[in-house]
Amino acid sequence: MELKRVVVTGLGAITPLGNDIPSYWKGLINGESGAAPITKFDATNFKTQFACEVKNWDVSEFLDRKASRKMDLFTQYAVVCSDQALEDAGLLGEESPVNPDRAGVIWGSGIGGFQTFMNEALNFHKSEGIPRFSPFFIPMMISDIAAGHISMRHGYRGPNFCTVSACASGTNAMIDAFNYIRLGKADVMVTGGSEAAVTEGGIGGFNALKALSTRNDEPATASRPFDSTRDGFVLGEGGGAIILEEYEHAVARGATIYCEMVGGGMSADAHHITAPHPEGLGALNVMKSALDDAGMAPNEVDYVNVHGTSTPLGDVAETKAIQGVFGDHAYDLNISSTKSMTGHLLGAAGAIEGIACILAIKHGVIPPTINFEHADEALDPKLNFTFNKAQERTVRAALSNTFGFGGHNASVLFKALD
Repeated sequence: MELKRVVVTGLGAITPLGNDIPSYWKGLINGESGAAPITKFDATNFKTQFACEVKNWDVSEFLDRKASRKMDLFTQYAVVCSDQALEDAGLLGEESPVNPDRAGVIWGSGIGGFQTFMNEALNFHKSEGIPRFSPFFIPMMISDIAAGHISMRHGYRGPNFCTVSACASGTNAMIDAFNYIRLGKADVMVTGGSEAAVTEGGIGGFNALKALSTRNDEPATASRPFDSTRDGFVLGEGGGAIILEEYEHAVARGATIYCEMVGGGMSADAHHITAPHPEGLGALNVMKSALDDAGMAPNEVDYVNVHGTSTPLGDVAETKAIQGVFGDHAYDLNISSTKSMTGHLLGAAGAIEGIACILAIKHGVIPPTINFEHADEALDPKLNFTFNKAQERTVRAALSNTFGFGGHNASVLFKALD
């Protein structure tokens, strides 16, 4: 069976750097930090008192009040950035040239309706055990509901589900959407991920794991991947949407094409519930898998957007894996962690980082890894981590890595259209 080609025709983003693609990209290229003191709740008593929150969010600008009140924040982000992506692709509106039976939605979220769950649990506790729950509790909380809302909003009756693989969720969603199109089962797929875990439970839970940075005096520089003084990740929130489309379908309707999606890889560390394999074996395997899936050689890749969370163990393990996969070509790569600017969006990370790769190909610019000050002796100084300043270069192909608690690894590969 001949596989179909899959291209990217639309993008949308709600991020800590801006609530649309232009502002997100501008923030990345300028090396801006999205980290600041938490405003969503009083974090005074928490070990970590800052996060990368979405700024200036007013859902009434996008959705009517009645509809938005039935959605957890992670679903609001999903619906709005999907609308952006569909508009960008020229597929929004009644005249959309899409067969709704061949258009679908596969969405990722690692946690889903975290705030909704917390609110209902707290309200139950205050009610002294009387079971007075909102009728919207369950449909607001469940992780798959974002995909459901997007499909209902646009009448898409094709494949529709949610991927849940912790921080790899958004990337796994993209891989599934990619495969449905190249196997001929869909023409258009809305895919990506969203997360809204900047809550008391999110901050408190990750603090209990000792996973978050506690650099409360200087939050803007707290996410510092590959720096020897890194002390954990910064929690972020938001969403990213990508429109994947069968190549001939896109050409026939005169769509603007960003680039081609050519491969996806998946693997497991089979090692530990939260820590990566110390030698990066799962990370090595997933990158090789993505390259094999694309039929590409390592030396055809110019940029790797790394998982790079700013944790002591994770950054070293991933770097070992990159050197294992790319060999001497690793020194010709640009490597960067955009989490240094956005923080870690958990299940949405793969979506917004995939978008960073797509835009790097389109614009010929590599976003930087900001906040680097102190070299880590465990890392090869000859590798180009694109520290502190964006770099211009032709990007023929870009690889995006995401790794999740439970040992889930996923990588996606994009390349310039031939």
